[in-house]
Amino acid sequence: MALGMHIHFIAVAGTGMGALAGLFRSLGHDVSGSDVAFDPPMGPALERWGVRLMQGFDPAHLDPRPDLVVVGNVCRKDNPEARAAIDGGLHVTTMAHALADHALVETSPLVVAGTHGKTTTSALSAYLLDAVGLAPGFLIGGLPKNFETSFRAAAPHRKKLPLTSGAPLSPRRPPFVVEGDEYDTAFFEKTPKFWHYRPEVVILTSIEHDHVDIYPSEEAYLEAFRELVRRVPETGLIVAAAFDPKVVEVVRSCARAEVAWYALQGDETFGIAPEWLGAPGVVDFGLQELDLYVGGVACPRARLGLPGEHNVRNAIAAIAAAAQGYGARIDELLNALPGFQGVRRRQDLLGEPSGVRVYDDFAHHPTAVEETLRALRAKHPEGKLIAVFEPRSATACRKLHQEAYAHAFGPADRVLFPPLGRTNIPEAERLDLDRLVSELNQAGKRAEALASIDAIVERIVEEAASGDTVALLSNGAFGGIHQKLLEALRRR
Repeated sequence: MALGMHIHFIAVAGTGMGALAGLFRSLGHDVSGSDVAFDPPMGPALERWGVRLMQGFDPAHLDPRPDLVVVGNVCRKDNPEARAAIDGGLHVTTMAHALADHALVETSPLVVAGTHGKTTTSALSAYLLDAVGLAPGFLIGGLPKNFETSFRAAAPHRKKLPLTSGAPLSPRRPPFVVEGDEYDTAFFEKTPKFWHYRPEVVILTSIEHDHVDIYPSEEAYLEAFRELVRRVPETGLIVAAAFDPKVVEVVRSCARAEVAWYALQGDETFGIAPEWLGAPGVVDFGLQELDLYVGGVACPRARLGLPGEHNVRNAIAAIAAAAQGYGARIDELLNALPGFQGVRRRQDLLGEPSGVRVYDDFAHHPTAVEETLRALRAKHPEGKLIAVFEPRSATACRKLHQEAYAHAFGPADRVLFPPLGRTNIPEAERLDLDRLVSELNQAGKRAEALASIDAIVERIVEEAASGDTVALLSNGAFGGIHQKLLEALRRR
């Protein structure tokens, strides 16, 4: 990539696009970007990183002519700025290709993929690789609390590590951790983004039908992951969840590379004997204890700052990738593990006004909702657990997971819903909130659908007592409920 390029991003304020713009700015390029709004946190972050921001979508933003135009996947084919760039013969690309062609060159990519756990596992992988001196680059769809930004260029290795379970895949090239999103690339290229990241190591955490707007059938969704697995070279490594039947099916049928299976003790593993096996212990002073067995050999007991079995699984996957994929020492990885602080919007404690713990979490798929609530219940067994869930995504607003949502809120005592986040879904396909509320009430969960965010805040302020926990669950801004609730509880 030539130094001093002018790179322009259309729809720059998204999490991934904004992070890539910041990464290119850190590499010394002149970066500009347009979008309809530059709300916090991304808007101020882009300004801080030195990205020149332009309001709205306008062909005039392409003058002077950029060297490269990156079009975000939220742009439709009639976007006037994207249309002008393509029709005007500019060098146009997508976020996935821009990253692969200009930031992953001369690196050994670690692609973290799966329906659940991608962001936390990506952040944990980057943190562990950094902690043992491998100086990874990374691009993560969330803000890891151990780093100032969600991106970093790869750097030469700071030290040579002794090997554990064999030679690392690319001893002369630094790792680059990418959160591998299966969503499509752009309106002019309807392929999954994670196909384009040239993976040498892949972590595959889970496969459960999602993004029904892109993958109307489970078979289409599975095929996206099959092709990702096929793209890992024979010299590569796939760190795969042995406890997930769809992962097992996909990896067994398509993998050319070496496979490192991982699981927890007691998991159903479908005839596989996992080399990487974990056993979660108690949560002690906020730290999740875990025992790790590698090839049947016990490692020293470790501790993780994030509670819950799903986070233990994430940790085992990250450790396996770092050790077996890049030659890091397991003892050093385990020693570093307690220092991982997590990711914003993943079991993120926002405050404790009036003694009420308020957490923010990105969970929206029913499996993620249940895992998050189980982890919070384990961490805070005392007091009520109040779950506030916004059905916002194209999948969450549909009835595809109607029955699953009825079970997902099992760990909660109280469940509150705002109206559906999308109104353009045909009624026959829409999630039935009234039915869901009725089924949860029959199960003793005291569920209620309210007319507005303000009504939800008012209800929580009325009912929450000191020692209770509130989990705000949404993959969006949730109407600003986070700050509204914190301020209302403080005034109480």
